[in-house]
Amino acid sequence: MATTEAPPTGSTVIEAGGIEAIPSSKRHGSPWQLLSTWSAPNLEFATVFVGVLAVGIFGLSIQWAVVAIVLGSVFGGLTQGILSTWGPREGLAQLVLSRTAFGRLGNILPAGINAIVAGLGWFAVNSVSGAFALSALVPSLPVVVSLLIIVVIEVIVAFVGHNLVQQFERYSSIVLGIIFVIATIIILSKADFGVATVNHIRLGFTFGGFTLATGAAFGYAAGWNPYASDYSRYLPKTTSRTKIGLAAGLGNFVSCVVLELAGAASAYIAFDENNPTNAFVHGLPVVIADLTLVAIAIGAIAANALNVYSGAMSFLAVGIRIPLNLRRAIVAAVFGVIGFFIAWSAIPNAGATYTGFLLVIAYWIAPWLGIVFMDRWLRRGTAVSSLIPWPAKYSNAAGPIAFVVAVVASIWLFANQYGYFVGVIPAANENVGDLTAIVGFLLAAILYLILFKVFKPTLGGPVADEPDIIVGVDSADLVA
Repeated sequence: MATTEAPPTGSTVIEAGGIEAIPSSKRHGSPWQLLSTWSAPNLEFATVFVGVLAVGIFGLSIQWAVVAIVLGSVFGGLTQGILSTWGPREGLAQLVLSRTAFGRLGNILPAGINAIVAGLGWFAVNSVSGAFALSALVPSLPVVVSLLIIVVIEVIVAFVGHNLVQQFERYSSIVLGIIFVIATIIILSKADFGVATVNHIRLGFTFGGFTLATGAAFGYAAGWNPYASDYSRYLPKTTSRTKIGLAAGLGNFVSCVVLELAGAASAYIAFDENNPTNAFVHGLPVVIADLTLVAIAIGAIAANALNVYSGAMSFLAVGIRIPLNLRRAIVAAVFGVIGFFIAWSAIPNAGATYTGFLLVIAYWIAPWLGIVFMDRWLRRGTAVSSLIPWPAKYSNAAGPIAFVVAVVASIWLFANQYGYFVGVIPAANENVGDLTAIVGFLLAAILYLILFKVFKPTLGGPVADEPDIIVGVDSADLVA
């Protein structure tokens, strides 16, 4: 039985299959399309709120907020660019490529976490911000009805698949970019940066506030990292890696910095953690405020089209066998339904829920990044075609062990989730802030390097001998 082929290039044709490798005959697109792919989903209110947090919750002055935002976004954008370059070689999704570092069964950890975080967590967070915007624009519309409208559109785009997602991001990035740039300029011109306090917090610099804000900025930008090659895997194998990295990295970095800067500045004008969307548009002229609310709603759709699509890909990467031709699309629809109810439950306490969610994102992504980067370096020049297929039953204990130890140790020592869990070090000295992500990244990379030498997992042959198409990737694919 042959593997399911990649979808036709028509944007309205439902993408069939699951996580199969994309054959060369079905590759298409330009690396520069990734500029809009990774700009559009950041042109939404969740990005803005990262900047709001830096000032209104973490107490940084605008100068230090900018430094934290840029620093966190630089690292998140850099990793996004690097990971995106991995897609065209094998034509595989990011959490499928993760199998080389974690093994077939060990990869259930990161793939399962990402399925929940992306397909449900991020989906809920962004849907709530879009619902608030739509309700603010149409006051007679109950928030839950607005949420339903937003979710239905998001799921339709993700259900159809890759080509419609790419096209939606391309056009929405232009519209959203124009509106948010205008809104940002107005907010910067109206903000009084001489204000000493916001939300009853005296502004300035604290190491704790700085690490929290930097972690939040990194967590947001890096939140897209586990999806990176999902949207570059259709590009031809010969596509310039430099162009792919620049387009994906810059798209992520620039959009994050601009909107987070707008959010930080807006906190000087108005701050409301319970209804942050209204607070953001508070100082804007009526027409621009209404356009910004429209942009926030569209931006939520742009972000969640990716979240649901990639959440479904990660779910299938776990290895759950769904022998249906439209399995990816069906999983995306199911995630949308579950995500709707999660988002509904988060509406009453949206601000606090998002603050914690941002930091938790970095808690698992940073160790995963440390492991997959180290694994890629250790395997440089070798093929992965014999390791990735589901029937190969490839195992690599180094990945899961390094991941669990790094996640548990970094959270136990450094996590700073006030009201939920505070690690040993910030509990002893609150000025430490939150260093969980950087500790998790470094610890995971070092542990993996050591364990790789101990367990000696299988290495592939020369990369030049890798076949054009890797078969048996999806557990529902009967070809080994």
